[in-house]
Amino acid sequence: MTDLAPDAGFRKNHKLKSALLQHKALSKDGFSERLFGLLFSGLVYPQIWEDPDVDMAAMELGPGHRVVTIGSGGCNMLAYLSCEPAHIDVVDLNPHHIALNRLKLAAFRHLPDHGAVVRHLGADRVRTNSRSFDRYIAPNLDSATRDYWNKRGLTGRRRIAAFNRNFYRTGLLGRFIGAGHLIARLHGVKLQDITKARSLREQRQFFEDRIAPLFERPVIRWMTSRKSSLFGLGIPPQQYDELASLSEGGTIAPVLRGRLEKLACHFPIRDNYFAWQAFARRYPQPHEGTLPTYLRPEHYAAIRKHTDSVAVHHASVTELLATKPSASVDRYVLLDAQDWMTDGQLNDLWTEITRTASASARVIFRTAAEKSVLDGRLSPALLDQWTYLPERSEELNRLDRSAIYGGFHIYEKRA
Repeated sequence: MTDLAPDAGFRKNHKLKSALLQHKALSKDGFSERLFGLLFSGLVYPQIWEDPDVDMAAMELGPGHRVVTIGSGGCNMLAYLSCEPAHIDVVDLNPHHIALNRLKLAAFRHLPDHGAVVRHLGADRVRTNSRSFDRYIAPNLDSATRDYWNKRGLTGRRRIAAFNRNFYRTGLLGRFIGAGHLIARLHGVKLQDITKARSLREQRQFFEDRIAPLFERPVIRWMTSRKSSLFGLGIPPQQYDELASLSEGGTIAPVLRGRLEKLACHFPIRDNYFAWQAFARRYPQPHEGTLPTYLRPEHYAAIRKHTDSVAVHHASVTELLATKPSASVDRYVLLDAQDWMTDGQLNDLWTEITRTASASARVIFRTAAEKSVLDGRLSPALLDQWTYLPERSEELNRLDRSAIYGGFHIYEKRA
C-alpha cells in the first residue's frame, strides 16, 4: 500500500493542477467576453463594413422585395433603397446604431438636396452640419433619437457635433483604425500615402514595401496574439478563434496580413471607399475617387423617395421574425452575426427564417473564416429546405471590397 501512495498523490495533484489551469483559462475567456461586451455597448460602427454592391448582386434585389437586415452603421440599408424594394426592416440590438440609422434616414428625407446629404454624411470638417441638423433634421426626429444626438458628453459638446469634424473617426471602429495609424507612424509608415498610388501596381508596391513588413515587428505580433487586439473591429473572442484557425501557427497576424493585402491591392484605390476609410480615415474627394453607393448622386432620388419604406427596430432578427406572418420575407441580410451564436441560437434563428421565407427567398451572410457556419451546426430538417450557392458565393466574395471577411455565403429557399 505504501508503494502506491506516492502515485496516488501525484494523480491527485495532477488533477488539481489541471482543474486550476482549466479554471484560469475559463476565467480569462470570461474576462475577454465581458470586456468585449463593455466595448460593444457604445457606438461601434460609424460605417458598416460590408460591400453593399456585393449584397445587392447576391440578393438579386429589386422592386417589390421585402427585406430584413441587421442595421450596424446604416450605409447598406440606404444603398438597398436604390433598388426600390417594397419594405426594409432594420434590426439592431445596439441603441447607438438605432439612433444612427434613424438619423441617416431623416437626413435623406429632410435635408434640402443631395449636396447637403453628402456634406452631412460623407464629408469631414463641415462646421455647419450641427446647424443643419437643428434646422432640418431634429424637428422631424422622434424624441428619443433627437435626445440622443443632443446629449452632451464630458467635453460639453453635443453628440451631433461629431459630424462637424469627422464622424468616421468616432466609434469603436474609428478609434481602432486611428490606433492602427498611430502604430504605423511609430514605425515610420504613413498609411494614407497609399491613396497617392496611380495604379494597382503602385498599390501593390506600397503594400509590400511599407505595410507588409509591419507584421514582422515583434510588438505587432505580440499585440495581434491577444484576442482583445481585434475588439475594435467588432470581433469577439470566438470569432478571433475562427480567424486564428486559418493560420498554421494559430496566430492572427498572417490572416490580418492577407485581409489587408486584399484591401490594399485587389481593387483600384479610386473605386474602394473602404480602403479610403482604412488608410486615409475619410472618404475621397470628387477628384480622388468614388463615394459609397448610398451617397452617389445617381441614387439620391430613389433613396429619398423610398425612405418611408424602412422601419427600424431595437430587436434581434429572431425576435422580429417571430412577429411576422409565414412567407412574408424575401431577402435576409445577417452580416457576420452568426459567428457569435451558439448552436441553439442558430437553430432558433433559422427556424424563424424558414417559417417566414417566401418561395424565392435568399439569405446572405459573411463569416470570419472561409466555411459556412451552418455546416454541422444547423438541424438537417432546416438545412434541407435551403440550397447553398457555392460558386456564386465565392465569385462575389472575391469582389467584396471591404476585404475583411473570409467567406460570403448565399442560401436560396428550395421550391
